[in-house]
Amino acid sequence: MGEVKLTSTPYDDVFRTLLNDCSGLIIPVLNEVFHEHYSGEEEIVFSVNEHFMNRQDGNEEERITDTSFRILGRESKKYHLECQSSTDDSMLVRIFEYDTQIALDEGMIKDSILTVTFPHSAVLFLRCNVSTPDKMKIKMVTPGGSLVYEIPVMKSQQYTIEEIFQKKLLFLIPFYIFSHEKRFEEYEQDAKKLELLKQEYEQIKDELEKLQNLGEISEYSRCTIIDMSNRVLEHIAKKYDSVREGVKSVMGGKVLEYEAKTIRNEGRAEGRAEGRAEGRFLTVKIFREAKRNPDFTIEQIAGEVGCNAQEVADTLKMFDM
Repeated sequence: MGEVKLTSTPYDDVFRTLLNDCSGLIIPVLNEVFHEHYSGEEEIVFSVNEHFMNRQDGNEEERITDTSFRILGRESKKYHLECQSSTDDSMLVRIFEYDTQIALDEGMIKDSILTVTFPHSAVLFLRCNVSTPDKMKIKMVTPGGSLVYEIPVMKSQQYTIEEIFQKKLLFLIPFYIFSHEKRFEEYEQDAKKLELLKQEYEQIKDELEKLQNLGEISEYSRCTIIDMSNRVLEHIAKKYDSVREGVKSVMGGKVLEYEAKTIRNEGRAEGRAEGRAEGRFLTVKIFREAKRNPDFTIEQIAGEVGCNAQEVADTLKMFDM
């Protein structure tokens, strides 16, 4: 992946990279947060994450969700997850905006009734304190009555290394360093304490290697987790050289930079990315055409969007249309 580049949204970038490159890692997170019982064999279908919010002045403002996707298993469920470095009073407003737009994107009008289905939403907080809630709520007061729905909260700092591996929450590993953030100054000044931190990361590295040897994760997933851990480390510990270099000496530096594998994976990744992009674009076209022309047959929709009838049928089935 080359030299680590710091951006203005490094943690969001890592969050999205993990989802795109190692999407299967999100399944245990859903099981943990929403008390689901997914096996890991389910299909994950990502939605377009750019949405345009209509404002009172008539303008549109583009917003990007951290991730919105559908899990296809015994039933189809929509999810919307957000990654937040710390508690933000505007978080609920943004979640409601995103949830509303996601629901509207797939809204259906029939017999003068607009039906919108809100996604199951949750927030991953990378930092937390005593005031960080375990769940948040959104209350909607309408002329027809009130309703409240909950937004579960996941606090990455609360999970130990043992719990992470026991519950297979490997998605949290790149953010594990947040649990040590308040002690960076101590580690910088005390070599023995820094050594204890390095031992924890030695444990993480060993456990990841065990999972790879058992075939439970791929080599690429293991390398991506390590690389994303280094990216988070570069930003969060940029003022602490001993901490940063100490952990990297254990986890490894540019772990994905071995030429043959890099070239091979880049080619495969580009092909997969192009295929996913084309698939998502076709899905959106079919969905929008079906909404605009609810009386069209499958064959008519296929003719309008330029695909075959089976692709239309599969897409409509995905959205229960």
